Amino acid sequence: MLLLAIISATLAAGIGSVWIAALLMRFGLGNGNRVGTQHLLSLAAGALLATAFMHLLPEAFEGDLHAHDLFALLLVGLVFFFLLDKAELWHHGHEHSDAQRMAEHHDHHHGHAHEHEHEHGQPHVHTHVHGKGGWSILTGDSVHCFGDGVLIASAFLADVRLGIVAAVSVLAHEVPHHIGDLVVMGQKTADRSAALLKVSLAGAVTALGGLAGYFLLSHLEGGLAYLLVIASSSFIYVALADLIPQLQRRLSAGQTAAQVAWLVAGIAVVTVVSRMAHVH
Repeated sequence: MLLLAIISATLAAGIGSVWIAALLMRFGLGNGNRVGTQHLLSLAAGALLATAFMHLLPEAFEGDLHAHDLFALLLVGLVFFFLLDKAELWHHGHEHSDAQRMAEHHDHHHGHAHEHEHEHGQPHVHTHVHGKGGWSILTGDSVHCFGDGVLIASAFLADVRLGIVAAVSVLAHEVPHHIGDLVVMGQKTADRSAALLKVSLAGAVTALGGLAGYFLLSHLEGGLAYLLVIASSSFIYVALADLIPQLQRRLSAGQTAAQVAWLVAGIAVVTVVSRMAHVH
C-alpha cells in the first residue's frame, strides 16, 4: 500500500536520522578524523544533488508541461526557500556548523564556541542558539521536516523507486544536522534522553508532512510535476546554500580529496539505491 510505504519512509528519514546521529555521537564521531561531520555533509550534498538532477527533475520533465514553466518554478522555488531561510524556518546550517565542530572536537565547554565565533565572524549565531534555549531550532526543524515529508510523498506518488531515493537523500542530509541539534539541546539539559526525545519528535513531523502530501496530491492530479520541481529546488538549495558552504574551509590536499570522495559517494549511494529499488 502506497500510503504505508510513505509513512514508513518518512519515519525512517525523520526519526531514523536522529537515532543514527545519536549513535554516531555515542561512538565518538570525528575522533581520529576518520569519519567526521565534514564527511557526512559531503555525502549528504552529493545525495541531494544527485536526487534533484538525476531523478526528480527528469521525472517532472517527462510530462506535457513546458520546460520554460518548470524552470521558472525551479527559480521561484530557490527564491522561496531563500526567504524561508531568512525567516529561520528553513534555517539548517549556520548554528549547526558551530555545534558540529564542537562535536568533532569533543569539547562541551561554552568557551570553545566563542573560538568559532571569532573564527567565522558570526556572533549572532551563538546569541540565537543560547538565547532561545534551543526551542527555535526545534521549531525550524519541525517546519523543515514537515516540508521534507511532503516532498517525499510527492516522489512516492510519481514512482515508488523515486520515493525511496528521496527518502534516502533526506535521511543523509538530516544526520549531520541532527548531530548539531543534539549538541545544542545537550547544552540546555543534562538529560540526554530528553534531548533525544525532543529532536526525535521534531523528526517525526516528517511523517505528518508525508500524510499531508499524500492527501493533498490525491486531489491535485495535475500538480505532481510542479511539486517535484519544488522538491528539486529544496534539495538544490539545501545542498548549495547550506551544506557546501560548510565545506568551504581551508583544508589540506588530502582532506579536500576526502571531501570530494564523500561527495561522489553520496552520488553513488543514490544511484545504487535507485537501481536496487528499480529491480524490486
